[in-house]
Amino acid sequence: MLSVIVIWLYIGITTFIIGYGVLRVITRHLPYCTLNADAYFMCGLVSVTVYAQFFSLFSGVGLAANLVLCVLCALIILVNRKAFAETVRLMVFSTEETFSRFVFGAVLVLFFIFAYGASRGMIHYDTGLYHAQSIRWIEEYGAVRGLGNLHCRLAYNSSSFALSALYSMAFLGGPSFHCAAGWLSFLLAVVCLSIGKSLRAGRIRTSDFARVMCVYYLVNIFDEMISPASDYFMVLVAFYIVIRWLDLSERGEKTILPYALLCVLGVFLMTVKLSAALILLLTVYPTCRLTGEKRWGETGAYLGLGILTALPFFIRNVVISGWLVYPFTQIDLFDVVWKIPRGLADYDAREIQVWGRGYTDVAQFDMPVREWLPGWFGTLAGSDKVFVLAAVAAVAVLLAEAAYLIWRKHKEYRASLTDSVARERVMSPALFLAQATVAASFLFWLCTSPLIRYGCVWVYLTAAVVFGGLYEAVMRFADGGWRMASGRTVSALIVLLLIYKGAALARETAGSYVNDYWLVQKDYDNYETRPYEIAGVTFYCPIAGDQVGYSSFPSSPSEAGIGFLGEGISDGFRADK
Repeated sequence: MLSVIVIWLYIGITTFIIGYGVLRVITRHLPYCTLNADAYFMCGLVSVTVYAQFFSLFSGVGLAANLVLCVLCALIILVNRKAFAETVRLMVFSTEETFSRFVFGAVLVLFFIFAYGASRGMIHYDTGLYHAQSIRWIEEYGAVRGLGNLHCRLAYNSSSFALSALYSMAFLGGPSFHCAAGWLSFLLAVVCLSIGKSLRAGRIRTSDFARVMCVYYLVNIFDEMISPASDYFMVLVAFYIVIRWLDLSERGEKTILPYALLCVLGVFLMTVKLSAALILLLTVYPTCRLTGEKRWGETGAYLGLGILTALPFFIRNVVISGWLVYPFTQIDLFDVVWKIPRGLADYDAREIQVWGRGYTDVAQFDMPVREWLPGWFGTLAGSDKVFVLAAVAAVAVLLAEAAYLIWRKHKEYRASLTDSVARERVMSPALFLAQATVAASFLFWLCTSPLIRYGCVWVYLTAAVVFGGLYEAVMRFADGGWRMASGRTVSALIVLLLIYKGAALARETAGSYVNDYWLVQKDYDNYETRPYEIAGVTFYCPIAGDQVGYSSFPSSPSEAGIGFLGEGISDGFRADK
């Protein structure tokens, strides 16, 4: 646990400083000010991840990468000493003293609770299969040409692996730590703290329903966030984007910049897990406003930020697999000697989809939805069935709502208020777009590879955001007494749910308590392997099963049929023809 705390402090300091520097450059040309500390942390997290990916194109992400990062942090502070100090001061002392003390205490408690959770727990199956090996390749060699030929899952490029490698501290000669997912979980827990203010006031907003589902997810992964699985990063970042987008909508934010930066964060989310790409539907809102106002310079600036964020991800894809987007072969732009064969890539893509539907036989890939959907639904846990049904109902409600808005526009409905005010009271464009985005993402997940851990964020958020928005709309037109009573009732139900989940987590944590890992975080799970050789170089594969863990390196689930592109493994691999 102590190692987690020390690494978290390092992550927090470096990401905050880098985030401050990046936002200062952006807002110098596009004026905007925020006192939300999480905005700096998230901006920094994205920036250092992009940096780590670029660094991996030239070298392993280890000591040198961290030294350069520290130098950049020092330069940012030296150049902006007074402004940086003033920003920190405003964040700490901008609220009332008593409230600040309460928030500080709550954040401190969460910090230690999540540090405890991130120091022990269950290592994800896929971490032993390929996550740990992917991170080690980045630590030691960076991006290696044709790495996916050694093991196709090593071609599942995720920007989160570069982030984990940057902060793994493996260059110190000890274990490779895996604290980044826990840090992100802690940040989201802090973002969810503001629900307490809504509960005390008895006024629940759409963003609060999203926060409740985020807390629900954080409780579910509390004993799993030790694992650097890309699924956790994707879900947590998606929660953050939607929650902060709803916050902007609810306070009536008119400035485009915060919406646009959340869209850039959506581009980053796509690089964490490509299946989340529909989050980019959110770009419709700032794009329409910018183009409508003919602000071409700003449009180009945001587009450039998005391209810069995604560029190293796509370059790494080509380097590792030979494909722009592995394992999807529909986009075939590069004819390189290390390209993973098309047949293997197609098989891999189909295997992902059938696995998500609950099957292991790739031959069942073309099974109609009406045949596999009932069986898939039957295998879900009881609570997941409820959430999926609620999400389906929410999609139906959203379609009805969209139909009503279209009808209302064509009929040129006029309320007693002015038309512009009436539209705002019925539905905020930003809110409706958020609802449509999560609903579309849910449907995409459901129709492709609906494994719960792949897309639970869309299952949870679709119902929360759609029904939450409907509840908030009803409350606007309700009389004061009924609104107050309803608000208190909903607040009480949410408090009971949070108490129940908190008690369940405490009971489960106490039941599994072992007096260990107080100093050093639990290591990766490692498995018994046997060596084999290719061109005089020793590789490893498991004696049983397909997991190898971190320590046996380099490895593959079985003996690989590959050739070298050069004299050593750092030169890359090609498929053995």
